[in-house]
Amino acid sequence: MKTIKAKDHFLYFPESDLGFFDALIKAKEYSSYFVLVDENTENHCLSSFLSRYSLPQNLEVICIEAGEENKHLSTCEGVWEALSELGADRHSLLINLGGGVVTDLGGFVASTFKRGIDFINIPTTLLAMVDASVGGKTGVDLGVLKNQIGVINNPQAVIIDPVFLSTLPANEYRSGYAEMLKHGLIQDPAYWEKLADFQQIHTHELGDYIYYSVSIKQKVVDQDPLEHSLRKILNYGHTLGHAIESYFLANENKTTLLHGEAIAIGMIMEAYLSQQLLGLSEEDCLHIKKVFNAIYPLVNISKEDEQAILDLLIFDKKNKQGKVRFVLLKQIGEPIWDIEVPQETLHQSFAFYNNH
Repeated sequence: MKTIKAKDHFLYFPESDLGFFDALIKAKEYSSYFVLVDENTENHCLSSFLSRYSLPQNLEVICIEAGEENKHLSTCEGVWEALSELGADRHSLLINLGGGVVTDLGGFVASTFKRGIDFINIPTTLLAMVDASVGGKTGVDLGVLKNQIGVINNPQAVIIDPVFLSTLPANEYRSGYAEMLKHGLIQDPAYWEKLADFQQIHTHELGDYIYYSVSIKQKVVDQDPLEHSLRKILNYGHTLGHAIESYFLANENKTTLLHGEAIAIGMIMEAYLSQQLLGLSEEDCLHIKKVFNAIYPLVNISKEDEQAILDLLIFDKKNKQGKVRFVLLKQIGEPIWDIEVPQETLHQSFAFYNNH
């Protein structure tokens, strides 16, 4: 079994030997155990989890509605109430079994219930495995604004078990793949080129790529756990991507985008900003656009949409003194953070994306 050591916990990549899990949960002598799932993981992953892992008899399951639209404080309140009614105390353990909504929301619920109880993340989607469950970020959305409420608090462990990916729809797989591509763009040009050939990634290789992506993210987080400097590079593509995701989520006339689909658009547009402001080569800029357009559906963003999306940038968490700050690429593998972008150049980035 492979592991990655974070500062105060381990990330486990189990294969067949699952005895570590029993030792992990028995070491703390928890008073009670809870598993948080959503409707999708309850239907597709829970039975596999219960049969695959050694679990105590006094295990309670709490289920929430699936989807980003349910990642709100009202859902948290329901989970807090369920924990309270089921007798959870400060010595209880919450196991978050699910995608990014479950691990983000479950981590926040655990971090605030009775001023904090232990939790373990067991991500079941590719996105949660390589991104959401790693790094200690927990939280919920405020309206359609992404991750505005939350804390940074690490789990007791993260267990990344690719067995759960067998139930994953193709669009959810691509959503997680976008974050893996990002890891290559910000840290490792050779890794980027390997992943760029999307059709050549075989299932048996996926575990190795997940491990490598998580290693990249964890190394960055270890150096800057509270995102004062270096950790900001993990937001490449997310400044515009989150605004696009929020806008499509709020607009009933639009088809809601998965996180990775929106971030893919953000990475194309921010590649253009990188070319204009930091000197990223035109060849690399066009290559980034070609790779993402070959994997992700093209999305129509009108002039009317454009201004509404830009208006949402004011809520980006990286802003300082009212100024929007971007992570851009000087070259592939060399990101620079805290870059201010002129409005005119932002508008040009939409034209660059729309010129398919």
